[in-house]
Amino acid sequence: MGPSHNAAMQERPADPAIASTLPPDDGQRRALHDEVHARPTARIRLPALVVYVAVLNEGVTREQEWNHLRELPGQAALPLEALQAHFLRLRLGGWTLKWERHTEFTRYSIVQPWPDACRLGDREPDLQAGRLVAADWLRRIPGRTIAAIELAMTHADPGQPDEVLRLAQAWFGETTLLASVMGNQGHSIAITDFALRPSGFERMLVLSPPGTTETRAGRVSQRLLELETYRLMALRGLPVAKALGPQLGEWEGQLAGITARLEGRSATDQELLDTLVALAARVERATAEHVFRFSATRAYEALVVQRIAELRERPIPGTQTLGEFMQRRLSPAMATVGATAQRLASLSERVSRASDLLRTRVDIATESQNQLLLEKLTRGQELQLRLQSTVEGLSIAAISYYVVSLLLYGAKAVKALGVPVHPELLVGSMIPLVLWAVWKTIRRIHARLHVGAGPAAH
Repeated sequence: MGPSHNAAMQERPADPAIASTLPPDDGQRRALHDEVHARPTARIRLPALVVYVAVLNEGVTREQEWNHLRELPGQAALPLEALQAHFLRLRLGGWTLKWERHTEFTRYSIVQPWPDACRLGDREPDLQAGRLVAADWLRRIPGRTIAAIELAMTHADPGQPDEVLRLAQAWFGETTLLASVMGNQGHSIAITDFALRPSGFERMLVLSPPGTTETRAGRVSQRLLELETYRLMALRGLPVAKALGPQLGEWEGQLAGITARLEGRSATDQELLDTLVALAARVERATAEHVFRFSATRAYEALVVQRIAELRERPIPGTQTLGEFMQRRLSPAMATVGATAQRLASLSERVSRASDLLRTRVDIATESQNQLLLEKLTRGQELQLRLQSTVEGLSIAAISYYVVSLLLYGAKAVKALGVPVHPELLVGSMIPLVLWAVWKTIRRIHARLHVGAGPAAH
């Protein structure tokens, strides 16, 4: 059989009479509206077995997952377009498979009838022998496994928790059980040990009274499976935080050393700048590499807290609840990740402040050098003005000498023509006038030069 589609996701033509009363739709309106129906809750008829596998899909294309789904019985003609909505439910004879692709992982949920060979109260029953999906198909799912759960759901009386726990203890074997009554009316009991078995699967057991609706059973299974998946995804930030811790300690020590050298002026600005730039590059690289992981950890932790709240647990005397176990075991890991992320952000800010301090010191030193340079230039200009005044005085004397010489030659020429003049007395009396005329001419030339240079300067 081909893929089944949720009725709410089917495209329905808009009623022209209604559409005409509204402005044109935004291009994303339909997609945003249908997002609430993108992953409908499964309907599970009890008793049932849910085989759940979540794999990291980094480097896994949608086409690879599509080709793998086509290997299921009767799905050779499955179109690739059926996987564009990130959700697909396939009905395969007496069982169903739900495929969901998320940002970092893809999950496969197989819902099948309860295996006939397994009974509640059996000692560690072999659930794999009763699976309807081929083991080879599960093994070849594209990606790397992050969560694998066998969730058994059957009927029992939640009002007798002691008897239920006795039967569940044989089901799980010699291990410490976690259990809680779910719902305000205590509609179900969830039991697990969060332990990996040799098969690679965890095991969960949900016991609900007869008459439990298929939708309620589907919601319970979805919350429990998502709770464990998001817990494991949140914990992916813990190894990163542990590996980054020693590096942060080393970098914080380097920054303290740089700050001390900056304060004590025991190194040149260039040396400090080179060391600080190298440290800033390492810190920024670590931030770029790990900021997504730390942000994702916070998001997954919030989802875990939300799923625990949705279970509305009530404790069973003598048994730890799932939420209490999560709080005690998950909270320290999340605190470690949060503290590491805060240390990295704080270190980046401190490196930035140290860079500002060094930049301020360099700016002050540069301003001092500029001030000294300006003082030297000012002294040079003063000397140049003095020299210019000296040269100008010499120029006046030289020009006046040449003018007086010309006048003397002219007076001698006039005397030679028979004019009764005394050239030396005549020219000597004109020397003050010549000096004044030369000085006045030079001043006019200066004035014209300043007038001509004024507009160019602006």
